[in-house]
Amino acid sequence: MTDIIYVNVEEGTKRVMNNTKLYAKLLGKFKDDKSLTDVKNFLDAGDFEKAKAAAHTLKGLAANLSLIELFNQTLELETQIKAKSVNPGQFTAVENAYAQTLTETDKVIAQYG
Repeated sequence: MTDIIYVNVEEGTKRVMNNTKLYAKLLGKFKDDKSLTDVKNFLDAGDFEKAKAAAHTLKGLAANLSLIELFNQTLELETQIKAKSVNPGQFTAVENAYAQTLTETDKVIAQYG
């Protein structure tokens, strides 16, 4: 079994020239992002185009901040949205990855913020 990585601090800090305080600050801003809520609301409304855009935003944030599991789960969700065939279990997987990612980002912020 492989370990699930929620926050790759080493990779994330490299993206900001090893500035751990900046990385922690960006993680703090991520916590205020509403993309996941937007995805859910747009999916509930049947608006696949807006859901796809919101999922793409969330996926991009996860990639840029090295939030590995959230990126992987959101990538799959975005693929399903594009196909207009979303497995409810996939949205749950994204929600779970998001919740765990927030827990892990709090630890990183406490350590470097």
